[in-house]
Amino acid sequence: MNYQSVIDFIRSLYPNREIVSLHEPYFGGNEKKYVLDCIESTFVSSVGEYVDRFEEMIRDFTGAKYAVATVNGTSALHIALKLAGVQEGDLVITQPLTFIATCNAIAYCGAEPIFVDIDPKTLGMSPVSLELWLSANTIIQDDACYLKEVQESTNLHELSQVQESTNLHELSQVHESTNLHKLSQVQESTNLHELSQIKELSNSNSSKFVKIRGLKKIAACVPMHTFGHPCKIDQIIEICNRYHIPVVEDAAESIGSYYKGKHTGTFGKLGILSFNGNKTITTGGGGMILTNDDQLGPLAKHITTTAKKAHPWKFEHDMIGYNYRLPNINAALGCAQMEMLPEILKNKRETAQIYQDYFQTIADIEFITEPKDCISNYWLNTILLKNIEERNTFLEQANTQKVMCRPAWILMNKLKMFSHCVKTEIPISSEIEGCLINLPSSMRY
Repeated sequence: MNYQSVIDFIRSLYPNREIVSLHEPYFGGNEKKYVLDCIESTFVSSVGEYVDRFEEMIRDFTGAKYAVATVNGTSALHIALKLAGVQEGDLVITQPLTFIATCNAIAYCGAEPIFVDIDPKTLGMSPVSLELWLSANTIIQDDACYLKEVQESTNLHELSQVQESTNLHELSQVHESTNLHKLSQVQESTNLHELSQIKELSNSNSSKFVKIRGLKKIAACVPMHTFGHPCKIDQIIEICNRYHIPVVEDAAESIGSYYKGKHTGTFGKLGILSFNGNKTITTGGGGMILTNDDQLGPLAKHITTTAKKAHPWKFEHDMIGYNYRLPNINAALGCAQMEMLPEILKNKRETAQIYQDYFQTIADIEFITEPKDCISNYWLNTILLKNIEERNTFLEQANTQKVMCRPAWILMNKLKMFSHCVKTEIPISSEIEGCLINLPSSMRY
């Protein structure tokens, strides 16, 4: 298929630009003023008033009780996982459709990811997939969740046959389906309360075959708010609470996104934001740990500043710490960007609406809109094509003409360093990977 008309439309949104970037930063406020002020103060490193001010602005904007600035989103997630209790040898549940930083941070803790499928409407972790996998593959012991080894298998199809719910039976039948619409309908109609009853079913059917696999503890769950679209975080947390699994939100892409009126990254035990150069706002490189926990908030700041005890001149450190504090010069940029954030978000929503209106007139291309009960920041506008062949054709035509469109990330379970990791069936992730394209989403001006 020839996508020239679509490419021409995208270019018309960003006139007079030889290269239409995927997402470039916008500096239209006090960025130069604050950075110059920082330079003149000589406090350009990890100490300075702009770091504290930036954290305060993030607290006020997100509603989080604590916000701790870090050098990037990956370091924020690394420390958040450590504070959540993740240790070497543990397992951490996440989704296969995510940026590599999610799994890298898990690996930094000496842990391994477990991959569960995504929801086709949010592109984030599916509560249905999470519940199904946990109920069939884990046991709870001493208020902790462990991976169990079943020597006589109990697969999802067998579970669905003995479960009276028609929805679960349908779900098991479409696990190999490539029909996203059908998968979506089943996910939306499935009752999570019914799913929770599978735990008793699977344990009663297989308990005599169960043994702890080397005490592999499931120490955390990391859902991601993909491309700025909030996932069904309340359902995920409800499920994880029953299994004694703390939730750490990867909200790296979703500053300015809300789920049921609450900012992403503030639902779980901890959450993180990213301010990389390609994000909605940027500090050049930077991240933020969010939490409402009165113990973890101060500890996050302590551990990210080399665990140095406060003293006028003495250098004393009381635990293993990390030199992860955001430099003041980066925070100066961030403060100016935060002043611009409402304008940037408004502009990006307008762009998303233009895209949505346009693609309603184009057959065989679906534009991803914000999920129900959500306000998305539309960090990256996203479309789904029919198949991988059409996706590749579109990408070739667009990028040849310097319209910088990009595919989804390769699924994490396909990468050699994570190919051995535990995963459930992931038909939605596999389908989405092969047909998703991110469109240019910079601020228009």
